[in-house]
Amino acid sequence: MPDTSIIQNNTARAEQGSARASDYFALLKPRVMSLVVFTGLVGMAVAPGSLHPVLAFTALLCIAVGAGASGAINMWYDADIDLIMERTKNRPVPAGKVTAGEALGIGVSLSVASVLLMGLAINLVAAFLLALTIGFYVFIYTMWLKRRTPQNIVIGGAAGAFPPMIGWAAVTGDVSIESLVLFAIIFFWTPPHFWALSLWRDIDYAKAGVPMLPVVAGREATRRQVMFYSVLLFPIGVSPYFLGYAGPVFGIGATILGVIFLFGAAKVWLKKDETSAKQLFAFSILYLFLIFALLLGEVIVNGVV
Repeated sequence: MPDTSIIQNNTARAEQGSARASDYFALLKPRVMSLVVFTGLVGMAVAPGSLHPVLAFTALLCIAVGAGASGAINMWYDADIDLIMERTKNRPVPAGKVTAGEALGIGVSLSVASVLLMGLAINLVAAFLLALTIGFYVFIYTMWLKRRTPQNIVIGGAAGAFPPMIGWAAVTGDVSIESLVLFAIIFFWTPPHFWALSLWRDIDYAKAGVPMLPVVAGREATRRQVMFYSVLLFPIGVSPYFLGYAGPVFGIGATILGVIFLFGAAKVWLKKDETSAKQLFAFSILYLFLIFALLLGEVIVNGVV
């Protein structure tokens, strides 16, 4: 459970001032939200069939709002450890800009609204997947796994992998092997991405008592796991081509990106320096964006041609 005394103290600080619109927007973790919306859009684009533009926009809005709602609830629950870590201490709740109650209220309200709108306007399968995503991130990752196991990122990473499945389901009304592959790309990308970050932020996590892998098992074990999951990611990253719903441009591009990712992971494993971990972390973000951008680009080009 979070340290309620810290939350109460920061709530008192927030009540003394007036929060700005930007503070409330920051509760929604907009940088995370942008990637979630993009992968959801790609899931919609590659799915067979189509949606009316208004419905497509509505589905993406629900995905965005649901992701933001999860972020707000996460900031409410993690306010105590966010205050301790350098990377997160300026978030709205620990910084005393927004009260904990406001963060929770906004998160719960937006969660309910996004799922209801998805169910009423799009379909029940997409609404169920959105509800599952929010629930998984809040209850499984944030409240259960994050403070208890170094496998928090591995299991909890499923929450961030659902958006392309939601986008696919919004169009088709079902889940297929193709959408599961999109899920798997993000799922297996998550451990090397976050463990690369934790290799140079491990002191932060240790101070906050978060059992990230470098804190519990050490940096050497973490480097091995980064390499292991990077190897697993490579064939999954190119599999849309072999499954036939991506073309040769994607196949070549995904192969090149996968090789660069493997090279970066190997540097982390062998060089054992902070710079290599920072470089892999930075490239991992670009990797995920470009993999999905290649899929989207092929859909656009094929539609034009």
